[in-house]
Amino acid sequence: MSVPQTMRAVALAAAVFTLTACSLAPVRQMPEVDVPATYLEADGLSPSEEPGRWQPAQPADQQAPSPWWAVFGDVELTRLEEAALAANPDVGIAMARIQQARALVSRSEAAWFPEIDAGFGPTRQRTSGAADGRGDGAPGSTQTLWRAQIPVAYEVDLFGRVASSVNAARADAAQQQALAHQMLLVVQADVARAYFGLRQLEGERRLLRETVQLREDAVALLVRKLEVGAVARHVVDQAKTELLTAQADHMAVEQQYALAAHALAILLGKAPASLRLDVEPLQPISVRLAPGLPSTLLERRPDIAAAERAMAAENARIGVAKAAFFPTLSLTGALGYESNDLGNLLNWSQRTFLFGPLVGTALNLPIFDGGRRKADLARARGLYEERVAQYRKTVLQAFREVEDSLVSIRTVDARIVYQRDAEEASSRVARSAKARFGEGDVDYLIVVDAERTLLRTRQLRIQSEGDRARATVDLVRALGGGWDHQVK
Repeated sequence: MSVPQTMRAVALAAAVFTLTACSLAPVRQMPEVDVPATYLEADGLSPSEEPGRWQPAQPADQQAPSPWWAVFGDVELTRLEEAALAANPDVGIAMARIQQARALVSRSEAAWFPEIDAGFGPTRQRTSGAADGRGDGAPGSTQTLWRAQIPVAYEVDLFGRVASSVNAARADAAQQQALAHQMLLVVQADVARAYFGLRQLEGERRLLRETVQLREDAVALLVRKLEVGAVARHVVDQAKTELLTAQADHMAVEQQYALAAHALAILLGKAPASLRLDVEPLQPISVRLAPGLPSTLLERRPDIAAAERAMAAENARIGVAKAAFFPTLSLTGALGYESNDLGNLLNWSQRTFLFGPLVGTALNLPIFDGGRRKADLARARGLYEERVAQYRKTVLQAFREVEDSLVSIRTVDARIVYQRDAEEASSRVARSAKARFGEGDVDYLIVVDAERTLLRTRQLRIQSEGDRARATVDLVRALGGGWDHQVK
């Protein structure tokens, strides 16, 4: 058989064996998950109801989250979100992991093709007389051989080891892509939460600045009245106490604002000193989101998609572990030239070829390994069961996060209504107390108590507005965001 005929036979045999290879991975089935028909805290919303301006996009877990923050209509928030996606370190880490996983897929798929190398170099060898057939004690011979060869090696995928490995690598890559989408969603939500937190704190800062100014004016007025004997000393001392308390509260909020700004800067991929941001106090957030059906959550959430891909990867690795119990067939060969003289190396008469293993045998059947393969299979099955349990846990956690966000929005909405009424009532009480004190009808402690209550109700209402905005962001994140732009 000539060299071309030999190589064609090798290629034909490899193709036949590849086509007849079968995967030993178990048929994968999705775990049973108790999916409720509706959310407990949906507050009467039907799945088709579309309140507000927000509409969930169609599920497609191969795509990255869409710019859902546009629902808030805040230009500054949009700018910050875009800056975070461009420079956030965690986003960069997630994108790099996608590249690594895709490279591993390509590496696994390379096993489907022959490995072809090229080599050139001399071999200097001395053999004994016995090796040359002249008997013990006979003088040996020394020889220099120049070789130029192209070795070829190929593993025939008889029992699907390579195919299962490729399937596992592809599932790993899909998992990393889903995790990257989850990281994008987390970063987007964190930026929105931090931004709304800053706006809430800005409202508290302005409220406390105004309060400090009012307290300073009150102290100055009472000092003048003390000088003419119109009020007692304890009244001035009480007013100064309230002023100092308001100043201390203002400094506490200033600290919270600075820390929140530092955290936002890191999310944007900047040093805190380089962040320049002027925000307005938070206005009431009235956006309402339709949670849809719980069953759609399994398709929309990227972390659930990642957990499902992890199951698929471990299921394929069971096939790899099973294939280790069966024979392996390796086809090897080499084409080239061999000569004692470098000048004659490329002469046609010096051509050589080899079809068969250089060391060992082509077909290898495992017989005994002390239980190693059995242990590997047991571990693969255990890892698969772990991934199944993690999938169920991820789904249950997703349902909980949606329910938590829904109940937060509902209760905060009710709380804000009560707080607004309380603010109006306490404002009337404070005005009345000041007027009555000016007329000498009540003690100054009545005024202090009324103004303290008014400040507290206003500050609580501002904080609740911040809670409402963050709860809305949490619901978007819990629902898996929208889907629009694919990760490249």
